[in-house]
Amino acid sequence: MTMLEKDDTSAEVEALVRRARAAQRIYERSTQEQVDTVVTAAGWAIIEPGRNRELAELAVVATGIGDVEDKVRKNQRKTFGLLRDLQGAKSVGVIAVDAAKGIVEIARPVGVVCAVTPSTNPAATPANKIINALKGRNAVIVAPSPKGWSTCERLIGYIHAQLERAGMEPQLARDLVQLLPAPVTKRSTTELMRLCDLVVATGSQANVRAAYASGTPAFGVGVGNVAVIVDETADVEAAADRIVRSKTFDNATSCSSENSLIVVDAVRAKLLSALQARGVILLDAAQKATLASLMWPEGKLSPAVIGQSAAAIAARAGETGGADRAAWRAIAARQPRILMVEEEGVGHEHPFSGEKLSPVLALFGARDFAEACAAVERIYAYEGAGHSVGLNTRREERALELGLSLPVSRVIVNQAHSIATGGSFDNGLPFSLSMGCGTWGRNNFSDNMNYRHYLNITRVSRPIAERVPSEREIFGAFFDAYGKA
Repeated sequence: MTMLEKDDTSAEVEALVRRARAAQRIYERSTQEQVDTVVTAAGWAIIEPGRNRELAELAVVATGIGDVEDKVRKNQRKTFGLLRDLQGAKSVGVIAVDAAKGIVEIARPVGVVCAVTPSTNPAATPANKIINALKGRNAVIVAPSPKGWSTCERLIGYIHAQLERAGMEPQLARDLVQLLPAPVTKRSTTELMRLCDLVVATGSQANVRAAYASGTPAFGVGVGNVAVIVDETADVEAAADRIVRSKTFDNATSCSSENSLIVVDAVRAKLLSALQARGVILLDAAQKATLASLMWPEGKLSPAVIGQSAAAIAARAGETGGADRAAWRAIAARQPRILMVEEEGVGHEHPFSGEKLSPVLALFGARDFAEACAAVERIYAYEGAGHSVGLNTRREERALELGLSLPVSRVIVNQAHSIATGGSFDNGLPFSLSMGCGTWGRNNFSDNMNYRHYLNITRVSRPIAERVPSEREIFGAFFDAYGKA
């Protein structure tokens, strides 16, 4: 890049941020009622069925990733769930009063948000971040993946139209919610990160690391690679239903999709039978080797398999040549829903133990629950620490065991993992497409990202009646046990 090109990029991004700051200063004067109207308008921009389908179809055509019908469901469900979470939530003025402590909390905007979004969810993730940013009276500029740019442009156009429909002045709407111009480059995204007030980054770890290195306060998410345990007490038929429904959703593009299945030996045969009845094909050793060559041709996961159906991946495997070509053609003809391989090892020499972003599962065996837990720990020591673990069981107390011992931010019990982890109508997690992974995943938060991450909180402290504890209250039990020395 020449110095002139570098200066042009900086000037262009600076102009975007300057307009966003001016718009945000106007928008932050809004009342809670006005903010909630804006939030609802932005949500309707993607939820309206005609627009939703158009965005889903464009996303699959533009990125070559995922499934249209599942993206329609994702756009609707994730946005509708977010709007439910935000309904009645205070984000303007005084949001909490603790009279006993003399503390009043006041919500304040963070300013201009840089929202970095992935190609796997080019409509749902930008919509989620835009709505959360608007809830906090912020301006937002989206930095999408290059493949996702056209979908994001269409979405933001719909948002502008709905904001104007709700009474916002057209120029204010266009400046309040913006898009980094095409072609999106590493340079323009980095410059946007540097100039904004907060970066929220979802997608590749390169983008997350760049966000943390930008010098701007940032929230980034860790690597997926979810492992799910099926123990000896599990309802095997229900577990198989959940696993297939979760792993096939949007061709496993979610970071919350199962990547490894750890099955206690006592139910292995029953579970494999139940999975095979639902379209899961267990590959033999030769087929596993062929699939590995297709998926990691140079030691890195190939874009050719990301977000593709199991049938499409099988068809491509059949085109690679080799003695098992006919077997792969037969597998593809069966229209498999998931391809599964047996695995024992973990690490770079065993690539199936890592994240696959496709309907491909690694199957691990375990003699008992303790051995299953140890297997998950080994997998997460390689990749995926901090994200979440799934558990299919009738012994609910085992979930607490996992939460106390494994490096995970979420334990998902008896649920379809990729659907439950980011919030669901039948669990209490916030609806989100950005899951923090804590320090285990090199993140600074372990929540499902939500509107409170887009707020500054000012606290007013007033004097209260003094209460100074006695020495006995603080040290009594310690002195009784160890003496006063």
